[in-house]
Amino acid sequence: MKKAILIVVTALLCLELHAQQDGEIIKSGLSYGPFPALAYDADKGLQISGVLMIFDFGTGENYPALDSKLYSEVSIFTKGSKRIQLRYDNSTLIPGVRWCTNFRTSVDKAFNFYGFNGYEMNFDPSQLNPFYRYSHSEYLFKSDFIGRLTRHLSWEAGIYASYYELGSIDYTSINKGKAASQVFPEDMPTLYDAYKKSGIINSAQADGGFSSGLRLGLLHDSRDKEGAPSRGIWAEAHVLLAPFSETPFYRYSFTWRHYLPLVPDDVLTLAYRLNYEGTFGSSAPFYVLPYITIMGEKTDLEGMGGCDTARGVLRARVLGLDMGCATAELRWRFASFALWNQNIALGANLFSDATRVFRGLDISSLPSTLHEVFPDAPEDVLLRSGSAERLHLTAGAGLRLIVNENLIVSADCGVPFNKQDGTGPALYLGLDYLF
Repeated sequence: MKKAILIVVTALLCLELHAQQDGEIIKSGLSYGPFPALAYDADKGLQISGVLMIFDFGTGENYPALDSKLYSEVSIFTKGSKRIQLRYDNSTLIPGVRWCTNFRTSVDKAFNFYGFNGYEMNFDPSQLNPFYRYSHSEYLFKSDFIGRLTRHLSWEAGIYASYYELGSIDYTSINKGKAASQVFPEDMPTLYDAYKKSGIINSAQADGGFSSGLRLGLLHDSRDKEGAPSRGIWAEAHVLLAPFSETPFYRYSFTWRHYLPLVPDDVLTLAYRLNYEGTFGSSAPFYVLPYITIMGEKTDLEGMGGCDTARGVLRARVLGLDMGCATAELRWRFASFALWNQNIALGANLFSDATRVFRGLDISSLPSTLHEVFPDAPEDVLLRSGSAERLHLTAGAGLRLIVNENLIVSADCGVPFNKQDGTGPALYLGLDYLF
C-alpha cells in the first residue's frame, strides 16, 4: 500500500536548502523528514503513522537523483492492522552497485479473501464483511543488488525470507462495539474456513509457513528521473527460486512501464504499465499467492486489487497461479513553483486500471454444497458462480503534491465497473505515483 499522506507543513520545514541555480533549487547533502502522518486505504481504513525519511542528495550534481534514502514507519489502522517497516536504498556504498534492503512486519486481523480465480467464485457484497476475512501476520525481509551492464541495462540479484501466520478471524474482536444486527455469528464460518475445511486450501499451508530463496532478474531503465518520470522505459523480468522453503515453489514476473511526454517540461505525460505474475508448475503455497514480486527499494505488493494494482477493486480480489494487471494514466502537472526553499509541483491524473487471473487454481474438489460441513454457511456464496473470468476494470482520478521530485503525496479515487469487485468509489491517500 502507499505509505502515508504527510502533514506537509511539518515535512517541508524539516527539509534543507543548499544551493540554487537558474531559478531551480539544486538540493545537496541531507534532508530530513520526521513527521506524524495520516493516510487512508479503502481496504484497511484510516492509517495513523510515525514516519522518518532521510534523503541524501550527495554533492547535488546528480539532482534529483539520490545517493541514499532511508524510510522508517510505524503504523496502526482503524480496521485493526499494524505495520512496522524499514527501507534503505544506497547507490554509493558498493562501487557500481545499488543496494536496497527492506524489512516489514504487519499484523492484519481481517485480511481479504474472496476465493480463487476471480469471477469464477461468487462474491456477495451484501454479505457481512467478516465472511471474506481471515487473520494474517507477516514478517518479510529482502536485500537486493542492482549492477549496471550497459547504460540502460542492469542485472538484479537478491535474497529474501518470509514467515506467515494465518488463521480464522477473532470473532470477539470483529464484533466488538457492533450493533446486534451487525454482529457476525460465531457459529458461521468464513470463506477461508470453508476452503480450509474442504481441502481447497492445503492443510499444510492453511496456517502459514516459512519461505526463503533467491531472486534474479534483468532491468532496463531509461527514465529521465525516478520519482516522477516524464519519459523513458522501466522494464523488469524476474524469477523467484524457493527450493528450500517448507513448500518449494518457483515464480516469475514481467513488468513493462513506459512514460511518454505529450507536452514537454513534465506538463503532460502518458504513463502505462503492464505486469504479469506467474507460477512455474501447477501449485504454489497459499500464503505467497497474494504477493507481487518487487525488486529494489519497495516491498512486495499485496495482491491484485487495491491501491497498488487496480484502484477500486477490492484488495486481493483477483487470486490465482498466474495474474496480470494493466494501468493507463494521464498525468498533468499544472503548477510548479518554489516555496519555503523547496521545488514544489502540483499535479492531477486520470487513470484506468485492469486486472485478471490468467491461470487459476484447481477448485474442482469444491463440494457442490458445504452445508454438510457448515450447516449455517450461506450456500449461494460458497458455490462457484459459473461466470468466466475476465478483466476487472476501474477508472478514476487523483491529485499529487511533488516536493523536490522525490517526496510525492498522492490522493486517488477509483470506481469499479462491476459490483462484484467493490461496492463503490474507493479512496486511497498515500505516497508516490503508482509506478
